[in-house]
Amino acid sequence: MIHTTTDTDLKVKEYLAHWFQLGKKLVNPQTNETILPQPIYQNGEYSRNFEQCWQYVTDPRNGNFYLEGMPQSIQELLSPQWELVSCARCDLPVPLRQGGNQSLICPCHDLDSWPNTELPQPRRGINSTHHLKRLGDRLQQEKIAQDTCDRLQQEKIAQDTCDRLWQEHNEQSPERND
Repeated sequence: MIHTTTDTDLKVKEYLAHWFQLGKKLVNPQTNETILPQPIYQNGEYSRNFEQCWQYVTDPRNGNFYLEGMPQSIQELLSPQWELVSCARCDLPVPLRQGGNQSLICPCHDLDSWPNTELPQPRRGINSTHHLKRLGDRLQQEKIAQDTCDRLQQEKIAQDTCDRLWQEHNEQSPERND
C-alpha cells in the first residue's frame, strides 16, 4: 500500500519539528522507546533522520507514539478528528479535537523555560545554499553598480579636467580676429 502525503501529514510533521526544536521527544509508552531526531532540518528540508523517524512513528506496526507530555498519539493526530491550532500562551502548534469540549493542553505546559521571548521561536528550516546564493547575487549587483558609479565619476573627472585644460588653453592663446 502506497501512502500519499496529505495536508494533515504536513501539519503534524511541522508540529513535531517545532517541538523537537525545544527538546520534546516522541515516546512509546508500551516499550519506553524515545526518539528525538537530529538534525531536524538540512538545506531547508526535513533531514533524513527526521524523515526516517516520521516513517517509523507513523507505521502502526511500531505502536503508538506520543509527543512527550501529550495524551494524543501521532496516529490520532493524523485522523480527521484532530486539528492543529496555535497555543494562546506560546503561539506554537497544539492539538485540538474537532467539535469536542476539551481543555487545551499545550506541549509547553511542562517546559519551565518556555515561552521565552528572549529566544528565537522554533521555525521551519532555511535552505542556506539558496539563501547564500541570493546574497551573493545581490552583492554582485551592488558591486556592478559601484563599479559603474566609479567609472562614471572617473569619466566626469576626466571631462572636468579636459574642460579646465581647454579653458586654460583658450585663456592663454591670443584670440585671432579674422
